Order: sequence, then C-alpha cells, then structure tokens
Amino acid sequence: MNPIKLILECSFGPKPRIAESQPIRPVELKADPYRLAETIPFFLVASIEVGNTTTKCILTATNMKDGRSRLVNKTVRMTRNVRKPKPNERIFGTTLSGVALTRESISELVRDTLIEAHEDVNLDIRTDLDFAVRSTGVVAGFSSPHEVGEFVKALADGCLLAGIPPKKMVPAMSIDNVPVKFQSHSFIDKVVFTGAVGGVLPPIGSTGVEIVANEMEGELATAGIKEGAKWTGVDFRNPVFSMDFGTTLKGRITNDDIPYARTIANLCGYAGAIPDAVIKGTDLVDKRYGAALDLFKDKRETFIWLTKKSIIKKYAHAINSLITIDLVPQDRDKYGSVPVDPAAARDIGVTLIGCDVGVNGSFMPKLTDIGVEIYSKHGLKTMFATLDLVSAMMVKRLVKLSLDNHLISEKTSIGLTGRAAITGCKPYLILDEIEKLGIYDNARNHVVFVDDGLARGAGVMARCMNSLGVPVNPIGGIRGGGCVLGKRIEQYKKSKEN
Repeated sequence: MNPIKLILECSFGPKPRIAESQPIRPVELKADPYRLAETIPFFLVASIEVGNTTTKCILTATNMKDGRSRLVNKTVRMTRNVRKPKPNERIFGTTLSGVALTRESISELVRDTLIEAHEDVNLDIRTDLDFAVRSTGVVAGFSSPHEVGEFVKALADGCLLAGIPPKKMVPAMSIDNVPVKFQSHSFIDKVVFTGAVGGVLPPIGSTGVEIVANEMEGELATAGIKEGAKWTGVDFRNPVFSMDFGTTLKGRITNDDIPYARTIANLCGYAGAIPDAVIKGTDLVDKRYGAALDLFKDKRETFIWLTKKSIIKKYAHAINSLITIDLVPQDRDKYGSVPVDPAAARDIGVTLIGCDVGVNGSFMPKLTDIGVEIYSKHGLKTMFATLDLVSAMMVKRLVKLSLDNHLISEKTSIGLTGRAAITGCKPYLILDEIEKLGIYDNARNHVVFVDDGLARGAGVMARCMNSLGVPVNPIGGIRGGGCVLGKRIEQYKKSKEN
C-alpha cells in the first residue's frame, strides 16, 4: 500500500466496514417490566470462552425487536494465570504456550470470570441472565478432536458453579421452556433447532466426530460476524468466508443453499500465535508465556511507513516465507497444532484449509529470531507495522487459495474477527490486499470486520437454540434475499410427515 494512502485512510477515515460493540447500560435491562421490558425485550447472553491467550466472559443483550446485539460488559483474564494443577488432578491439555490445564482449574477459572462479569454491572447471574454459551479455543494440547469434549465439560462445570441453571445452557424443548417475555418471538412450535447456527449446518464426519477440533469456534465466529455486519450495511449472508484471527485460526466457508447453507470448508492452524512468537523476540514480554497483547495498545502506526516502508515489507515477506497456508494433507492428524480428521472431511465433501509454521509450529523459534532483529535494529513501531502487513498477506493467501480451489466466488462475502485481523492498521491493509485479487467491483461492500465475533456468535447460537428469530432482519438466507423462515417451516413439516 502507498504510505500516503495508508496514512489518510487509517488516520482520518474508516474505509473498511468495521463493526464495533455498541454498549447498553445494564439499568436498561432492569427497567420496569410494565414499560421498557414489554416494548423492547432484551435477550441477555453470557459468552464464556477459555482461549490460548485470554479467558473472556462477554455479556451481550439482543434487542428482539431489531435483532441487534449490544455490549453489556466484558471481563478478560489471561489464561496463563489459571491456577496450577493440584497433585490429585489430571492434566489433559495445555495452551499453545504450555500452560497446564485440569478440569478443576478450568471450572474455577470459568466460575470466577462469570461471577466477576455479572457483579461488575450489578446483574444477578441467576435471575437476570437468559442463556450461557461456552466454548474453547484451546486445542493445541489435545491429541484428537474427541478430547475437546472433556474441556467443554469443564466449562459446563464452571457455569454450574457460578450459579447458572442447566436449562439456560441447553436448547428449549417446547414453547413452555422459553421465558414468557420471549415466547412471542419464538418459532419453536413451527420449526425446531436442527443444529444450524446463523443459517449454516455444521459439518459432522461420518463417525459423528467433528472434523476439526475448533469447529465450534468457527461456527460461533461465522454467526457473530453475521450479526456484527448488521451495524455496517454489509449484507453478510450466505455464501460467506469467515476468518477468526485469534491465537488460533478458525472459520468456515459456506455455500448458498437454502433454507440452510452447508459448510464446504473449515479453517485451522495458527493466527495470533504468529505475532506472539515475533513479539517474544523483544525483551519486553515473558519468553514462554508472552503475547502481543502484553504490549499492544490499539494504535494505528501509519507514519512509520513514510521512512520504513521497504524495511517493513522486507521483514513481512521474511515472516510469510516461514508460514505455510495450504489444503491440509490427508496424512496429517494435526495441522498448526490443531487436531484434524482429513479423511472424515473428505468423506463429507469438506475442504480443510490450514495455516502452519513449519510442521505444527516447528519454525516458531525462527519467527522469534526475526523479532529480535526487528526490535534491536528498528524498534517496536516498526515491529507492529510489520505484523499488520503480515496479517494482510496471510488473509490474501487464504482468499487466493480458496479462490483457486473454487471454494469462493464474487458472490461470497468475507468477514474477519480476532485480534490479529482487526487491530491497528490491519483492516486497511487487508482490504487493500483483497482488492488486488480483483474478485469484486467494490470490495468494501463485500468485506466486513467485526470485534468480539465469537461472543456475538454465542448470542446468535443462544437465539437459534431457543428458535428466537427476527424475520424483519434475518441472519439466515442468502445475500440479497429475504427471510427463509417459510422454507424452514415447510421443510420441518415434511420431515415430520416422513
């Protein structure tokens, strides 16, 4: 990108479509039930996620009149600070940086994070919360997708310890199980929850096992980007290509089937772990547990491009030369440290796209060596500008690979979330790289950036599990099309007859 163009766009105007969380005061959720709560019922959802770098509880409230979600509160802890395993506890996994995890330690971390998130805004976790969705991005220390189930059980334990009743974590079975204030917004008597979230069916292998360990995170991120896009004017409905650049890479590509789209590709591997490895080349973070988040303040380093453009590009290319972005080979059971099942994926026609650094991170030390050189010779600003460009180049490679394998077309919208895709100048550089591919006449109308995509997706999942819809502002269906509720009802009736 031309430095002057970058400075003007990144400093003075939001060229990309960026959705940022719109806050709502908790007092609005506790309004007089005979006034506000009757005219604007808010569906309060807690998204609790234990990731490789951070553990988050994000509370969102969805306005059931317009289908838009607002941020109530966000509590973030560093996962590395989870308490150490006790002698009688079994360690069944680790984070990417090697933090040991047990079922008990995870459940306590979840409990404490949930309680803090609610107490900070004076909400009662037992009475004010409508639903809780739990997920994990920690998949590097597991030997197979099966073991993720054990982790999810630990998350459920934490929710129960925090005081969340089980009925607020599972799909409603009938209209009687839906809270009274939401019953008029539920279509559970007309269509049941099929497992589809945001209008997309999940890919399940022939054995019933997930084909990639972080499938649920890709599912939530996709749904969250769909919801966040409502604030930007981009019609981010199927077919879509979602990318979550958290510590690990997750996301999916969907087709344009209706009433439910099908997942035709899944992402896995490294994302934010790559800048984390580079940052460890400084003397400013812990050599083992340090992360880019320890140093990063969401500042857009633009003027550094005027004097260091060639240096930034040189190091960005050097880092990208160590990164492999490709279709996951059939002989791999892990790719980018993420457990995968390529055979099951092939059997159901799903393509696995992975991002690795060497083989399961074997070249990470080389990234740290590059970080040493950048920091010692050029400083932190040049390093962050370089990492912005690295993310943009990674996105371009993912999009081009998908295009070359006929997984996306000009009909496909692209959505990004996660710290390694939406911070700094990354959205501007990413949009510029996508424009170079020439897929769209106007890429800005097809590319959207969303913060807290996974948490937003948790809110969408909670609504789907309770058949809560907003037909006037649908998330399902295809770009440019209308609500597909009628087709879903028709399909459900036929399934009952058969």
